[in-house]
Amino acid sequence: MRILISNDDGYLAPGLAALADALASVAEITVVAPDGNRSGASNSLTLDRPLSVQRAANGFYVVNGTPSDCVHIAMTALLATPPDLVVSGINNGQNMGDDTLYSGTVAAATEGYLFGIPAIAFSQVDPDWAHVDAAGRVARDIVLRHAAMLDAPYLLNVNIPNLPYEQMGAFVATRLGKRHQSEPVVRMLDPRGREIFWIGGGGAPGARRDGGDGTDFHATAQGRVSITPLQVDLTHKPQLALLQQGLAGWNK
Repeated sequence: MRILISNDDGYLAPGLAALADALASVAEITVVAPDGNRSGASNSLTLDRPLSVQRAANGFYVVNGTPSDCVHIAMTALLATPPDLVVSGINNGQNMGDDTLYSGTVAAATEGYLFGIPAIAFSQVDPDWAHVDAAGRVARDIVLRHAAMLDAPYLLNVNIPNLPYEQMGAFVATRLGKRHQSEPVVRMLDPRGREIFWIGGGGAPGARRDGGDGTDFHATAQGRVSITPLQVDLTHKPQLALLQQGLAGWNK
């Protein structure tokens, strides 16, 4: 098996190392990751400047761009043969609910999926790297066993509790929940007295709009591993039908 690995926390992130170590024993791996933290980059590609690729001391390829840039460059320039699987992570913190739209971790996996390659994004629930090696073992389990039950290509979003491997709960198929309302931006003044803004935090954890049974939020709160199948088609099918009906009368 040939696996392409990327992330959004940068090539020196402990989660990336844990994922690479866990999969190196079962696959031929290539790691292509950003030169620094690109959290929240979503699916952006860098189109306003050229990109460079360096080889780090740990053997990873390093790109001065986004997670999507990394996978795109790997697929179109670095790899002689397409990989069998693209994996991303292990992210330093959860990517659940609406946050999947902002996540660079999910975006790296999505870029592989857009090339027709099965892809999996892995994240730990809490952003402290606790038990990251256990999360790596969970990732290997999913790559070797659980993903085989799906039709390829697939796109999976996996969130793993920060627990020892032996205490990890069941693997659960989930849907995306809806996260709490974000906190307001933080207003500050720069050293020259000009107003600047920091994007606010995610809000109170208990204020989720949809964290009920069956969601990724609910599963991980029970200590379980959440596995959510994603798709790229954003078409709202019921609204499409209504629009077609409305336009049929409008265009007469």
